[in-house]
Amino acid sequence: MKSIGKAGLAIGSALLLAACSGSSTGGTAAGGAPSAGGPASKATPSAVPFGPVLSKNIDPVNAALTQISGVKSLGEFDGVLSTLNTAAHEASKALNVADAPAAVAEDRHDLANALSVLQEDVANVRGAIKARDVCALGSAEAKLGDSQGLASVSTLLTKLSAAGYSTTFAVPQLPKQQSRSLDNGTMVSKGKLRGEGVFKVDNGGKVDAVVSLVLNGKAVHSVFVAKGQKASVEGVEDGTYDVYVSEGADWDSATKAFTQNCAFTKFEDNFPYETGSTSTSWEITLQPVADGNAKTNDVDPNSFPQP
Repeated sequence: MKSIGKAGLAIGSALLLAACSGSSTGGTAAGGAPSAGGPASKATPSAVPFGPVLSKNIDPVNAALTQISGVKSLGEFDGVLSTLNTAAHEASKALNVADAPAAVAEDRHDLANALSVLQEDVANVRGAIKARDVCALGSAEAKLGDSQGLASVSTLLTKLSAAGYSTTFAVPQLPKQQSRSLDNGTMVSKGKLRGEGVFKVDNGGKVDAVVSLVLNGKAVHSVFVAKGQKASVEGVEDGTYDVYVSEGADWDSATKAFTQNCAFTKFEDNFPYETGSTSTSWEITLQPVADGNAKTNDVDPNSFPQP
């Protein structure tokens, strides 16, 4: 009986040792396989190559620029600018924190800044459209073409391409800003002028103007009056005319409109011409005068009578 009791005690000691030994080495994993000892290991994500990151962020900017060649109106162009604004903003943010090899780290930083400048330039063009500082498709495109941000982005991408990081980026051909005008007194539109009336205009302002005598909603006579100059229309027929004034810079004879700094107004009073013992003569001034008695109202350019 004593031998059996000793054997039982020996087995119990062995089980207790096994349990203590397992605690110090980490025990066994599920299913009986030994588990790894020491602290748990942590995987380190590998950096995304700079080339794909660059292309991913520049491609939307390039796609927006590609759309410019297809636009037909100022409204369409503004829509493309909205897309370009967003693309440049997102690309600037992403590239500002992107990993890049030491050899191109400075160019990556400069590119992010250039994209930020491009975004600001695009926003300025959109603001100029809204304010009618540019009021034709060509002049709006020319303002974008003057963007320092656009030029800098193109230059930096060329440098990165030479370093082995090529992207697709094509700046569309954009027009240059123009400053066209007409000789003072040029008739932009000319009726029969077989009457006896005279219409005089004094443009003491700082921008050119086209002044129209409008009858039944149609511009009958329109005269170009250069800034700081006077002009007159002789031979105005009898009738009661409204007077509309278009002011601005860079007169486009093809569209009969200014392309920059546009303003559209109408005189509140009308101007009657009636043949009698003497001919009727009216004179207006386009700049404010101390004793002036004629008021003007702004006019929606979409409802402005075409000269």
